[in-house]
Amino acid sequence: MWMAGMTFSEKMLKIDRRIIFVMIGLCTLLPLLYPVGLPIKTSSEVRGVYDHIESLPEGSVFLLSIDFDPASKPELYPQAIALLRHAFKKNLHVITMTLWVSGTGMADQLVTQVAKEMGKENGTDYTFLGWSPGGQAVIINMGQDLYSAYPSDYRGKPTRELPILEGVRSLKDVSYLVSLGAGRPGVEEWYVFGKDKYKFEMGGGCTGVMAPGLYPLLRSGQINGLIGGLRGAAEYENLIGQKGKAVAGMDAQSATHLAIIALVIMCNLFYFSLRQQRG
Repeated sequence: MWMAGMTFSEKMLKIDRRIIFVMIGLCTLLPLLYPVGLPIKTSSEVRGVYDHIESLPEGSVFLLSIDFDPASKPELYPQAIALLRHAFKKNLHVITMTLWVSGTGMADQLVTQVAKEMGKENGTDYTFLGWSPGGQAVIINMGQDLYSAYPSDYRGKPTRELPILEGVRSLKDVSYLVSLGAGRPGVEEWYVFGKDKYKFEMGGGCTGVMAPGLYPLLRSGQINGLIGGLRGAAEYENLIGQKGKAVAGMDAQSATHLAIIALVIMCNLFYFSLRQQRG
């Protein structure tokens, strides 16, 4: 009743904040449940990773180092899924591992999930080596002898007996490597102790806040591509033609930002309208 004598502008400026919370919540939730794939411009750094994997012949060795833990899952997990889908679709020999002990279980679940989805067999089409202590020393050991760095895979099978590793003795036999890093060890360590010594081609992926610090490696050609944050993952999903969690996340982010911008504009219009009415 107290709003009966108010003008429309006054009513809108005094609207219950819970209505705004519900509106923002819906703008976030609905795109996550029903992603539409709003247009996203593909950056040259993301395309660098995609184009190189696309250019690899069938049977080439692709090494994906999942160097993050559940704390960075929202940004890097979709990157890993998109890269694995692309590599499996190209029928590459996929080797996966992690330098982060806290992310071992998550990495195994991730690789197993995508491999099952793509109909790939463990030991024949891919392998997950797991985690080995040593950080940078693991990279150096793999560059000298992969079998001594990883005598067995994550499930305890001797690596020398895995068909997927036939002809792969060290990092020198890797066609392409991508490190998805949320810190250290990560992309920089793989470059300094891996690519710089053993001369394989390399790309990287990281969280959004880390990307500016890795651009010097990209601009100098030390890595040939970089997937940055959730947006980078969404760009990669668009490139492979599969809408996943990253595209949904960017839709939700865009819808929420548009709603906030619209609210700010409307509030200012109502405010100036009210001032004009009051003279």
